[in-house]
Amino acid sequence: MTDDGALSVGAAVHDGGSGRVGLVMGHEGPYLQLRPLGGGREWDADPARVRPAAPAELLSARVAEANARSRTDLGLSDIRGAPQGGAR
Repeated sequence: MTDDGALSVGAAVHDGGSGRVGLVMGHEGPYLQLRPLGGGREWDADPARVRPAAPAELLSARVAEANARSRTDLGLSDIRGAPQGGAR
């Protein structure tokens, strides 16, 4: 966060509009551009509904990203209810 209260590029924030945690990538018109912590598609967020992410929110988002990567590495990311691990 800068001295004037603006969120700086790279800051981890919580978007109250979507309930997601992301990184500030920039400002476009009246919106902030946010990107998921592990990369991916940016989304527009209303700056009035964005605040710095709390440590617990940041940890939770990072664990969710790591879990998503582990499922992708197994090739099971698109199978709902797929077993975790298992015999090979």
